[in-house]
Amino acid sequence: MIDVSDQGKKTTWGQRLASGLAAWRFGSVVGVFLLVVGVLGWRLVDLHVVDNDFLRKQGDVRTIRVESIDAHRGVVTDRYDEPLAVSTPVQTIWANPSEANPSEARLTNLARLLDINEASLRQRLEEYSGREFIYLRRKVQPDLARKVLELEIDGIYTRQEYRRYYPAGEVTAHVVGFTDIDERGQEGIELAYNQWLSGETGRKRVLKDNRGRVIKDLTLIRDASPGQNLALSIDLRLQYLAYRELKAVVAAHNARGGTLVMLDVDTGEVLAMVNQGSYNPNDRSQLAAENLRNKAITDLFEPGSTMKPITMAAALESGSYSVNSTIDTNPGFRRFGRFTIRDHRNYGVMDMTEIIVKSSNVGISRIATDLGGDVIRDLYARLGLGQPTGIGFPGEAVGVLPSPPKWRPVEEATLSYGYGMSVNALQLAQAYMVIANGGVRYPLSLVRQDKKPEGQRVLSEQVTLQVRNMLREAVSRGTGKRAQPGFYSAGGKTGTVHLVGAQGYEDSQYKAIFAGMAPIDNPRLVTVVAVDAPQSGEYYGGEVAAPVFSRVMSDALRLLNVKPELEVGEAEMAASASGERG
Repeated sequence: MIDVSDQGKKTTWGQRLASGLAAWRFGSVVGVFLLVVGVLGWRLVDLHVVDNDFLRKQGDVRTIRVESIDAHRGVVTDRYDEPLAVSTPVQTIWANPSEANPSEARLTNLARLLDINEASLRQRLEEYSGREFIYLRRKVQPDLARKVLELEIDGIYTRQEYRRYYPAGEVTAHVVGFTDIDERGQEGIELAYNQWLSGETGRKRVLKDNRGRVIKDLTLIRDASPGQNLALSIDLRLQYLAYRELKAVVAAHNARGGTLVMLDVDTGEVLAMVNQGSYNPNDRSQLAAENLRNKAITDLFEPGSTMKPITMAAALESGSYSVNSTIDTNPGFRRFGRFTIRDHRNYGVMDMTEIIVKSSNVGISRIATDLGGDVIRDLYARLGLGQPTGIGFPGEAVGVLPSPPKWRPVEEATLSYGYGMSVNALQLAQAYMVIANGGVRYPLSLVRQDKKPEGQRVLSEQVTLQVRNMLREAVSRGTGKRAQPGFYSAGGKTGTVHLVGAQGYEDSQYKAIFAGMAPIDNPRLVTVVAVDAPQSGEYYGGEVAAPVFSRVMSDALRLLNVKPELEVGEAEMAASASGERG
């Protein structure tokens, strides 16, 4: 028999136990839920309030970068704003070795695109795994950079830089010079005016994705300041003309090299300055060190007979001589101990003009002996010989202008016709510029002058006019006949000197020189041409250098719209005469 009352008690206890367990479970779940909510809430507060600054910085470290903004280097132009050196935007490929995988299969395609050795690329990425930056290929075209990024290789990035480009190439190479890969001037104007042309790099904050690509610019820290532009005195038209003719004559005579300088008579500006050999600053893979020099400024030579007109100017200025003075050159030579000065033949008694026309060493040396070395040297110095031109070009050679305590007769004699001293082509052009413009020495400049500079009078107008008339005769009927520039009159003087080698004068090697001006009645341009070691059998200044002067000056004056002076018949007669041996 079952006790109903006990059974009811058991049921009630079981229900209560079940109910208690359910309540405990519910409370536990609620407690855990509230705990989780509390923890999450606290974490949210911690992230957004307590650690907000730290976490923001950590996020910025991963996505925000400070990048440099390359400054645009100033443009170099000619006097008419034709570009001679410009900077164009390009891309540089670089890698972060700490992010890159040296075993990445796509590196094969990358090496092929960049034209670099694949094994070397993988080795570099592994070797510099602790670094965050190495260059892979600098300053490539944007299309190539785009193809590199399309490979989507971890740790491979690009950045914009600038590359220097020289539109005139080798024609202006010796004047303009070039920069290194970081656009720092290395030669020429690029070096001399590096600070002026260089800009100041800027900085900016940018947002990048996880592949290091810039999503957008955030803030500008400091804007880049571009370099300042520079307008040179060079006339690119005349530069091309001079380069073409000089290159042609060097090739025609199989010469070692050559130089040509052209000056504006009234301002001292350099309108053209070219050399052979040259180089292409846009492609320096085959660059020869000997071709880097701007020989017109850095190379010295004995000017030879081109100094005779200046010695003549010293004689006329002294008052001891006039245009009509005569000199007895018999018997056609002079001896100074073991040293002998000779003329081509015995010219006998000559007036001052004939000494220049015939280029008489004996005649001019007799004048020098009478004047004394100091008188001649003083005028040479006043014309700028033996001292810096002030042009500010790197590597300028000053030259040698002797000044012995006591002049020996042979030293006075040789000084009168340009031996025992040395000049560069620019100094020689400056000296002739003074004769051309009536006796005023202007400071020389490779930078365009917006107003006429102040000059210094170093010779009288009367003396320079008399010397110009002598130079006219030297071109019309003397050693410079082949220098006659077509429809324009000209004046100038030839020079032929032995080149100096390691053992002294080289008997069979010469420098052919011509220095002159045109038009002779009102000179606009002065040009000096020098050709080193012509090997064609012709080597006199009148044979090699004078014809270059003729062609360059004829075309240059026409380009400058200078009115022709000679009629057709006169020009034809002059051209016929210029074909004779000079």
